[in-house]
Amino acid sequence: MASRYPCARLFPPRLGSLMAAVGVSLAIGACSSGTTEPPTSHMFTVTIQNVGNAYPFIKSGIFNTPFGATAPGPIGPGAAYEFSFTAPKGAKLSLATMFVPSNDFFYAPDTAGIALYNPDGSPVSGDVTDQFKLWDAGTEINQEPGLGPDQPQRQAGPNTGAADPDSLVRVAPDSFGNLPAVNAVLKVVIAPGPNSSFTVRVENVSNSTTLSTSDGKTQAVPLAPGVWVVHTDPAPLFRPGTPDRHEGLEALAEDGNPAPLGATLASRTGITVPLAPGVYAVSSSPGILYTSGQPDLGVGLEALAEDGKPATLAAALAADTLVSASGAFATPVGGSGPGAIGPGQSYQFSFQAVPGENLSLATMFVPSNDLFYAPSDSGIPLFNGSTPISGDVTAQMMLWDAGTEVNQEPGVGPDQPQRQAAPNTGTSEQEPVEPIGQVGGDAFTYPKTGDIIKVTITSQ
Repeated sequence: MASRYPCARLFPPRLGSLMAAVGVSLAIGACSSGTTEPPTSHMFTVTIQNVGNAYPFIKSGIFNTPFGATAPGPIGPGAAYEFSFTAPKGAKLSLATMFVPSNDFFYAPDTAGIALYNPDGSPVSGDVTDQFKLWDAGTEINQEPGLGPDQPQRQAGPNTGAADPDSLVRVAPDSFGNLPAVNAVLKVVIAPGPNSSFTVRVENVSNSTTLSTSDGKTQAVPLAPGVWVVHTDPAPLFRPGTPDRHEGLEALAEDGNPAPLGATLASRTGITVPLAPGVYAVSSSPGILYTSGQPDLGVGLEALAEDGKPATLAAALAADTLVSASGAFATPVGGSGPGAIGPGQSYQFSFQAVPGENLSLATMFVPSNDLFYAPSDSGIPLFNGSTPISGDVTAQMMLWDAGTEVNQEPGVGPDQPQRQAAPNTGTSEQEPVEPIGQVGGDAFTYPKTGDIIKVTITSQ
């Protein structure tokens, strides 16, 4: 097998090829005498870690300002709350709002939540009130709805009632025989919009005769500010038959205060970012995988960046004479087969390199249309002079846009790998490969690179 350090490598590879093509001799005295020693190679091991967080909730928030109002407050008859969000296919919506003339009753759907998409993939639209129930949080002993002295309109301060001897969350019992039907108090309507968006309207449809009390009087039923959450797993707010989790539901159900539960949800809300199998290449030449500001080279980066498939690009790199070592990393450390890595998992690969060579690598930011993590187009220098580097090189990594498919909201877009009907199904575009911060017209928010990926190089 021929040496990978022939005399022609004394010149930059592409310059050497050009000189040979025009008949310029590449030989010099040292080569012809056979006395030139090849550079000393070193072994390197690269570890790519997913250091992101696994978030159980996709979106969440608080609704507290009545529609058309300028300040937070409860809603009475005819008033409503509205809130909007985006959500991917397969997502569910849960929300909770207090039945104010009670000690700890609240309206919410069952723990599965309300499906936001129909089985055929179309967005849900219309009145979903029939999916709501009135629940008892099990945190404060019940008094007659509308008359209890420890209910918000009459209590001396928040959280003043006695503890409930039955501490389990359950459907609200009609112990006093005056609970109105859910649809006599509440109306919830979902309206889908463009780009996977939804607007939810929570309306108070009670009136002055809705709630009858034992003193012979009637009254309307105010509704308090509440919380909402978009999720896939069930029971984001509570689970019937178990005690309150002490995450903020008590404050919402007893006092109409959504802030503690809203804060809990916010701390668990975000984009979980898997990283897909990728490629690496060692070379002394820049632009091996792509050139910043130029269109994709068309040798496989598109499949990697859109669908997490590295095979085509890996094959192209293996045939590239400017590349001294290359390959695909596909099997997670400790795994038995190829697959993406989630938070806490990693890939690892090794190779040999000589001074003057750089490392290029790329791995897909999976909840996207065509984004990938990689260093600059010249790669990561593997030597400081003749000394091989070791350590954390994450600072040299960036999030890139391949410019091959129109971007959709990360974690939501229907043409992203977790949701697309088939590979390469998004709307094509012909834009240059650029760092994501330079992509014109992309108003989406992305996590900091170091919050998702960590790349460490160890030399031997």
